[in-house]
Amino acid sequence: MPNNNEKQYNRQAGVEETMESPFENSLTFSDVVVEKIAAISAREVKGILDMKGGLTSAITDRFGSDNLRKGVSVEVGEKQAAVNLRVIIEYGQSAPAIFKRLTQIIKEQVSHMTGLEVVEVNMHVEDVMTEKEYMQSKQGRNATSESDIQ
Repeated sequence: MPNNNEKQYNRQAGVEETMESPFENSLTFSDVVVEKIAAISAREVKGILDMKGGLTSAITDRFGSDNLRKGVSVEVGEKQAAVNLRVIIEYGQSAPAIFKRLTQIIKEQVSHMTGLEVVEVNMHVEDVMTEKEYMQSKQGRNATSESDIQ
């Protein structure tokens, strides 16, 4: 709050204290940005082997494109966000423990990077695989993609 000297100076300078800026500042984020933050965060969680996307993700996988946002969808408002993830977890890992860590890291990273409050995190487990099974399926997809290109 301005002191008496500032008020007097403002009056003499013709500056009204009640004047408000005609502009409003805003910081907004595309859904894609929050999806990427959530996807990168999810890949840091032990026990998540991969994210499972929909039809478009299957098409891009087939042609060798690695879609970072695969398996993640978000709803972003002005101050809050909700995150939905479809994951493949590693056999033998605790889904509730993975979910707890996933929720924590996504909330932390989205809040830190955007200032948005994550009010909801939903994780849907699409598949369970051993790490060996996952690596074999990934190699099989890569081999199929390469043979399709030739």
